[in-house]
Amino acid sequence: MFQAGQEVLIVACEDDPRAVGRIGRVVDEVPPGPLTNGRWTVNRVSLLIGPVLCHSHELRLA
Repeated sequence: MFQAGQEVLIVACEDDPRAVGRIGRVVDEVPPGPLTNGRWTVNRVSLLIGPVLCHSHELRLA
């Protein structure tokens, strides 16, 4: 489980494959629910990549 503000390495990203291999920050204050289909919101990935939605298995702590 992740917490808001934690830096994570994106090892896979169904939402935007350009984010793979990059580090971003988790936005969610609570575990993701049905609105995001169980995916975490990760921001600050890149200037050209907006926030992405990633499943837990697609993320690792940086």
